[in-house]
Amino acid sequence: MVDVESPQLMLGRIIRAQRELAELPMRQLASAVGISNPYLSQIERGLRAPSEAVLSAIAASLETSVDRLYHEAGFVEPVHEEGAGPGALETHIEAATELTAAQRKALSEIYRGFVDANAVRRARGTA
Repeated sequence: MVDVESPQLMLGRIIRAQRELAELPMRQLASAVGISNPYLSQIERGLRAPSEAVLSAIAASLETSVDRLYHEAGFVEPVHEEGAGPGALETHIEAATELTAAQRKALSEIYRGFVDANAVRRARGTA
């Protein structure tokens, strides 16, 4: 039997690891985010799922992004469809010679952020 950890548990472990790498005491991170120590502890242990606002504040305090936290926790699965999905649109964006390289990169990142956010919402069961 394979013991697969839930994305919520992984998210908590990643937050704890990032906090420890930043040498940030739990009390200090909780204060910076505007939540209680017990709530942060529950998040880190995977017992509670943070709201998007709380996760955004945690990510900002840890100098990372919500997308990165979700991705590392396994909330976002890559889409692999031929001729459709992110790969096709990103190919078109990359081929758009009327845009600068920086504009193409920014547009691809924005698109990827929307796709990932929607996948996370679906995984969490929200609209």
